[in-house]
Amino acid sequence: MRKRISEEIMKIEETYRVKILYACESGSRAWGFPSKDSDYDVRFIYIHSKDWYLSIDQKRDVIELPINDLLDMNGWEITKALRLFRKSNPSLLEWLNSSIVYYQAYSTIEKMKNLSSQVFVPTASMYHYLNMGKRNFHNFMEKDYVKIKKYFYVLRPVLVCKWIETYNTFPPIEFAVLLEQMIQEDEIKTTINQLLERKQHGDESDQELRNDLLYDYLKKEMAHLTDFAHTLNSKVVDPTDKLNHLFRETLDEVWG
Repeated sequence: MRKRISEEIMKIEETYRVKILYACESGSRAWGFPSKDSDYDVRFIYIHSKDWYLSIDQKRDVIELPINDLLDMNGWEITKALRLFRKSNPSLLEWLNSSIVYYQAYSTIEKMKNLSSQVFVPTASMYHYLNMGKRNFHNFMEKDYVKIKKYFYVLRPVLVCKWIETYNTFPPIEFAVLLEQMIQEDEIKTTINQLLERKQHGDESDQELRNDLLYDYLKKEMAHLTDFAHTLNSKVVDPTDKLNHLFRETLDEVWG
């Protein structure tokens, strides 16, 4: 599949007359718990030529390819990415921290990573993942029967929030790292590992009686994290000047 992704990257550059700076995996494969039939969620950042930016008209700042053959590819134009980076957008930060990188060119991404600690706003990520966890908990776990895969739609956001509470940094992408460091209770950790093994072996859509141990644990943690979120300070130094400079540097580096 890597060869196929590389071919698609070259095709995108030629078709849209752009240069791709970075492409990574963003979904369950990056998180470390893909299913047998999981598709490839490839996300990328790209830049147009200088003339594209010297226009009075607003232009489309995303490239989205049709999903086919288990391959889902879409990307953000660099100024869009940098605006979201300035807001500490959790999805973009996940891209930058992905452990599966398909392509990287030029120095832009490394410079963004070096700036990550300066733009990271704990409240942005905390509320993003906490709301995700609460929504999924309500939709999937407040029922008598639960599909195995649905537990992870709640577990991962909760563990991410626990990491932010503990370390005040953006969390690692891999679920196994979060599980190992954020859960100390052996019984809960064992239960999750058993579900994870079943999920990866194709049982993820099996529906069975809700696991009340996990239900009670997640409900308690989300209540605690909600209280903690109210104590967070969201103030950061405005990085706009640095990001403007990075954009101009990237234009010169890529296009001369």
